[in-house]
Amino acid sequence: MVFTVQPHREALGLKDGQLLVDGKFRGSGDGATWTHHHPATAEVVGQFAIATDEDVDDAVRSARRAFDEGPWPRYGAGKRVQVLRKYGDLLREHADELRGLQALDNGVPLSFGQIYGTSVAIAADIFDHHAGWIDKVGGETLPPYQGGDHLAMTFREPVGVVAAVLPWNAPFVLFAQKLAPALAAGCTVVVKPSEYASFCVIRMVELLIEAGLPDGVVNLVTGPGASTGSALINHPLVDKISFTGSRGVGKLVVEASAGTSKRVSLELGGKSPALVFADAPNVGLAAMTCMGMVTMGLSGQACVAHTRALVHRDVLDEFLASAEMLAGVVTFGNPFDPAVMASPLINQRQLDRVLGYIDKGQEEGARLVTGGKRLDGDFAEGNFVAPTIFADVRNDMTVAREEIFGPVLAVVPFDDEDEAVRIANDTEYGLGAGIYTTDTRRAFRVAKRVRAGMIGINGFQLEPHVPFGGFKQSGLGREGGRSAYEAYTELKTVMMPLTDELM
Repeated sequence: MVFTVQPHREALGLKDGQLLVDGKFRGSGDGATWTHHHPATAEVVGQFAIATDEDVDDAVRSARRAFDEGPWPRYGAGKRVQVLRKYGDLLREHADELRGLQALDNGVPLSFGQIYGTSVAIAADIFDHHAGWIDKVGGETLPPYQGGDHLAMTFREPVGVVAAVLPWNAPFVLFAQKLAPALAAGCTVVVKPSEYASFCVIRMVELLIEAGLPDGVVNLVTGPGASTGSALINHPLVDKISFTGSRGVGKLVVEASAGTSKRVSLELGGKSPALVFADAPNVGLAAMTCMGMVTMGLSGQACVAHTRALVHRDVLDEFLASAEMLAGVVTFGNPFDPAVMASPLINQRQLDRVLGYIDKGQEEGARLVTGGKRLDGDFAEGNFVAPTIFADVRNDMTVAREEIFGPVLAVVPFDDEDEAVRIANDTEYGLGAGIYTTDTRRAFRVAKRVRAGMIGINGFQLEPHVPFGGFKQSGLGREGGRSAYEAYTELKTVMMPLTDELM
């Protein structure tokens, strides 16, 4: 092993992780722990408790009591605003520490953790943004439809106990996207981080307590999804599930919600297209943007990455040359090294899965331009795959249809706008898309025709106040903005006569 993350573990003072139930940290009921191995070095990073079914039940019941009997849902707007804004300040104060813990969790380089869309800063801004909705979103008074002397009113009330289930790839932003609107609305929460990114989430929860959150309002259960996660989403006292992850697990969440009609918000990934027209303002920059999304930082392990590049034939060679150039300069290694640009794949299972897709692409006739192999030598202990480009891809090939979640770009040629839109929409997903053109009318025309929830024109940026989510099998609902806040509320109608006559 050429490099090690152990000195950073010691510098950060990492300790074994515990559950948080009713304001108290504790081990699991049966003493079981998860040992986390670093994806770049295979070193043991640390351990944390695996919550049993009984632990999950304790956590949910704690959240239930805090909602039904505790002060948080009954606080005045000003008190909740104060706590959430203080938390935003604490996140900014501890940003370096949290970024280091994430590097120990999932191997995401510190350099990428400073980019706004995946940073602690955007998480703090999300909490600030939702704190601003607390005293602004209310109900309505409605005029009597049938005449008469009575009032018709609506109120927005918190939905109740929320199960927030997080993925491992972007814990800062997704923790904030789920907990900020839930807490702003007055809900209580049981949060389950991925077993591959728990240490930074544990610290984020500790800071919530420091910000002044009452006991039981947020509870933390750690462990694998198959056991801990399943117990949480199936618990009858949970009112709403917010889940980000794979489409397969998303279907299990929907099934779990059916028995008690739990409210559900899902973000389930994508196979997002980038449509690069011949009049793109800078074809080389468009290529590097697409290739960067599937190689830099998360190495393509991002739901919204533009993994299908639909490129006009007139600029195809230029696009491929620029994408290949970027692929050749991506650096790997110790995530604490500021020169490192990309992360390893999260575990051996994902490594094998990505390599299997690469083999499948070649078997089906796609042309391998670069990459396509696991890195060896100094990187042999880690789950590193070289940036990979496939050309001559048809949209019916596996690499163009299934979410690979790795550093693989499938380049599909097209001849005209109608064909590009048809290919873009020929997918079961609909999370994001990119459009590269200097023709403003075309840009908006195509944006209206492409069925995706988030579309960037000549670039792509995450913001704390805009809706995030997709069409089709990319999920249900939106995170971010007013729509997210409202998703953690229920509408209540109240009718009141103003006379002694019956309504």
